[in-house]
Amino acid sequence: MANSKTPAQVVVAARSQAKITTPELIEHLFDDFFELHGDRQGSDDPAIVGGLARFCGRPVTVVATDKGKTPKQRVAKHFGSPEPAGYRKLLRLAKQAEKFGRPVVTFVNTAGAYPGRSAEEQGQGEALARCLLELGQLEVPLITFIFGEGGSGGALAMACGDRVYMLEDSMYSVLSPEGFASILWKDSQRADEAAEVMQLTPEALLEHGAIEGVIAEDENDHLATVAAIKAVLKRDLELLVKKDPTELLAERYERFRKF
Repeated sequence: MANSKTPAQVVVAARSQAKITTPELIEHLFDDFFELHGDRQGSDDPAIVGGLARFCGRPVTVVATDKGKTPKQRVAKHFGSPEPAGYRKLLRLAKQAEKFGRPVVTFVNTAGAYPGRSAEEQGQGEALARCLLELGQLEVPLITFIFGEGGSGGALAMACGDRVYMLEDSMYSVLSPEGFASILWKDSQRADEAAEVMQLTPEALLEHGAIEGVIAEDENDHLATVAAIKAVLKRDLELLVKKDPTELLAERYERFRKF
């Protein structure tokens, strides 16, 4: 069933604290999850959670943004906005997965990369660009699920693979509607109007070919949401793991070239 929410309502729902969380997704989708830490350059960003797991018996690498639940966690994780160390950790785990032939599954719920001074000093732009370059050339399947906010390069850096899916109450955009309104009209209070102009609904992105599908979700039944994601992930992994790296990269290239 198509989402009947307006773009502004989708934005509110995407930011809701009642959304399914990263720990829930990992716990209910995967078996034997073993978290790995660090970017091997001296830092470990808690806004990015990643590690090894099994999905329907298949070894995979899982990487996700995490906003945290308690106030203390949210502050430590910058409300799910990763610093450069987080993106370097993502890339490290993805390259490790490539070495051992494991598919990579990413989950995104972030307003964007952390915009603080410390992140800029540590090379935020370079970290994002490196993810775009190297994940785009990853020789194993990469499937992304956007389950809340998908903001700017902070989300795209985790979604430059073979398939991108969105939950029906999620958003994926170049910037927030508040930022869009501030730039275009010098008035952040026109965010709802900006959401309409930006077509901030998963259905609009699907129509334009920017994503592969929209997954139904139930805010009151997270296990039903997990089951819907699992069905899509199982189907796509079975298809993608059969492709050799040359075919995989050629199709990924064409996917991005079309838009």
